[in-house]
Amino acid sequence: MPQAVSPIPEGFEGVVPYLSMNGAAAALDFMTAAFDAVLVMCHDMPDGRIGHAEVRINGRPLMFADEFPDMNFKGPRGYGGSPVHLHLYVTDCDASIARAVAAGAKIIRPVADQFYGDRSGSIEDPFGHVWHLATRKEILTAEEIMARMPKANG
Repeated sequence: MPQAVSPIPEGFEGVVPYLSMNGAAAALDFMTAAFDAVLVMCHDMPDGRIGHAEVRINGRPLMFADEFPDMNFKGPRGYGGSPVHLHLYVTDCDASIARAVAAGAKIIRPVADQFYGDRSGSIEDPFGHVWHLATRKEILTAEEIMARMPKANG
């Protein structure tokens, strides 16, 4: 008798980003160096491109592949940039951003303390994806955040 199959694989209960880029093998190297990504699987195509790869970053899945323009699967540079940012909480955003820059990222927004209780900054990886790295410093109520907001904006 066949084993019952869960319609939703374990660990994929929520939204899982699936990134496309030119140079997925290099992106795997970048994510490993910058974010300690752990490779789960990688399917290489006969032409050398990665057809599908999965990693875990902080225990959560991220899927990616090389561009396949004939399937309308293009990376951010194929569209002139990406409106999607990837948000990642880390234990030390200063050190994590420094590692990402050492691995080839460029700083989009320098690390700074934020009015909502995080210390954060943003980088663009060598493939055009923007990552927002943050470390929670304070737990604030909505009222405390709202009280600080005018100070942060003016």
